[in-house]
Amino acid sequence: MIKASKFFAVLMAAGLATGCASKSDISNLQSQVDGLKAEMNSVKGSADEALSAAQSAEAKAASAESAARRAAAAAEDVSSKLDRMFKKSMMK
Repeated sequence: MIKASKFFAVLMAAGLATGCASKSDISNLQSQVDGLKAEMNSVKGSADEALSAAQSAEAKAASAESAARRAAAAAEDVSSKLDRMFKKSMMK
């Protein structure tokens, strides 16, 4: 009977020690999860900023492309006018 109660006492002590260790492990993991959530939110914010900047750059590139097309058309128009003026002057 004494051996059984000593064994039970040792078993209870081991169980309590393991239970406490498990609780500290769980709280350690919870703090790590909380840290990862905060880091994930930070990364998401950075990704949103990058997406916004990319969309803005895309809009500016489209605007610049449109302006370049208008400039090329204007240059072509001026070039044809100069050619006509040159041909007129050569005919005189």
